[in-house]
Amino acid sequence: MDDIGRKILGTIQSGFPLSRRPYRDLSDLLGFSEEEILGRVKNLKEDGIIRRIGGSLDSHLLGFTTTLCAAKVPDNRIGLFVEEVNKYPGVTHNYLRDHEYNIWFTLVVSDQGEVDRLIGEIIQSTGVEELITLPATRAFKVSADFEIP
Repeated sequence: MDDIGRKILGTIQSGFPLSRRPYRDLSDLLGFSEEEILGRVKNLKEDGIIRRIGGSLDSHLLGFTTTLCAAKVPDNRIGLFVEEVNKYPGVTHNYLRDHEYNIWFTLVVSDQGEVDRLIGEIIQSTGVEELITLPATRAFKVSADFEIP
């Protein structure tokens, strides 16, 4: 990635303009053409550097239940497990950890009954029975801005 890509990423990760023409606004801010910024963002997305561009909403204020889930998944079943978990639209994060519980994911759904139902489905479809839920009891807001090397 070149310096222009780094500059675009550094700006949009926490300052994406909320307007009818956000890429034109970025053009004015960064000094590159709107077309160049659009093309570069498209390429960064195609290259997997940008996963998505979207808002982060407060799920609790919207009435949703949020749960962190942790599973003990045998190494030879990690791919299957991750693929199955990622099928659910309520999964917002899914990552590998160096821990006894090696796969952690977050689930945002309508209520605790839905959490229980989906966890049951995941256990049934993957055969991974050591899966615990850690319901959110308090919200913490942390910055998710990343330094772009």
